[in-house]
Amino acid sequence: MGIATTYLRAFNGRRLDPYPVEILKRVDQPTTAVRESEIPRLDERESGFNRALRGDFGTQLAKERHRFVSKHPLSGALVNMQFTLAQIVDGMVAQEKAPLPEDPAAMARHIKETAYFLRADLVGICELPSYAVYSHSMGTGEPVELNHRYAISVIVDQDWKTAEATVGNDWISNSMSFLAYSTSGFIACILADYIRRLGYPARAHHARNYQVVLPPILLKAGIGEMCRIGDIVLNPFLGPRFKAAVVTTDLPLAVDKPIDFGLQDFCSRCGKCARYCPTGSISFGEKVIYNGYEKWPNDVEKCTRGRVGNTKGSGCGVCVAVCPWNKPYTPFHRFVQWTMRNIPAARRFAVWGDDLMGYGQPKTENKWWLDLEDVDGRIVVPTHAGQRGNHRRKS
Repeated sequence: MGIATTYLRAFNGRRLDPYPVEILKRVDQPTTAVRESEIPRLDERESGFNRALRGDFGTQLAKERHRFVSKHPLSGALVNMQFTLAQIVDGMVAQEKAPLPEDPAAMARHIKETAYFLRADLVGICELPSYAVYSHSMGTGEPVELNHRYAISVIVDQDWKTAEATVGNDWISNSMSFLAYSTSGFIACILADYIRRLGYPARAHHARNYQVVLPPILLKAGIGEMCRIGDIVLNPFLGPRFKAAVVTTDLPLAVDKPIDFGLQDFCSRCGKCARYCPTGSISFGEKVIYNGYEKWPNDVEKCTRGRVGNTKGSGCGVCVAVCPWNKPYTPFHRFVQWTMRNIPAARRFAVWGDDLMGYGQPKTENKWWLDLEDVDGRIVVPTHAGQRGNHRRKS
């Protein structure tokens, strides 16, 4: 009996993933059009945050870009860990390959199990599209050369309990993001190091040292579908309440397929994220084709100004907080999510029911964090915290 057969039989009858991904509908192509021949390789220096840093949106926003995460002590501590992880994304590969199963399915299962052991919440694998590699890096501005074949997506929850209590653009917002950024980066760095020790090249990519664009990878790896929020992939179990890191490698792995859980229909009916977005950067309109992708348009400058320039909090995640897919994994919500995945008519009622049950309002009685701000090295209690917008739906 071969090592791969023995390995797979050991897992017979046991679910691998923490969430029941086996019930999801798998499709050959993502549910939004992707015209691969029209997709340019992006320059990381042209992201909204980096444009703010170099002054494209004014000197005040450039100043705030340096402190909009670290101005809250907890998110400052989390981003500091990210800077540490930025130095260990790559390294030497073992001179000899380890005696591994030759079956890519067995190795894919093992890599996923390893990521879950390291406390990932979801994992998906795909072949790395060439257009998902940045053309130039943010740090050095040099051209990016990355020819790995596979990409492993590592997903970490931003914490439902906190998401339920937050307004979305108050002082805990960036801490929620960087909890998931730093944890997924930690997992990715260890996973890449492990693969290199097995004799295969591997590089981690996280929020302080990317060489890849995440949404096309998450789409292909079956993590979720594109949603109205913008260049965001939404997961059927976590909603948009997660952050991701990626490991690219040449270790032969079986790949996952994209998923279809009815999100394009749902988002076309909902618009709750657009209704509550305090900056008005999320569109109420229809999808467009942009850079080869079919997507709902998002005003990057407005969004960046709202997140970086927020004077009543650290960052912004209102769209995440109000999304009807942002729910705990309870029996009741599992049933509701099943209806939204499988019964198109139920999606209209799900949007109405989400408002009726008060999910648009934060449970501030569950707030656990301290509203604090670092102002020129002195920690003060800010006088205001963020608030959600409430824009009428455009006809």
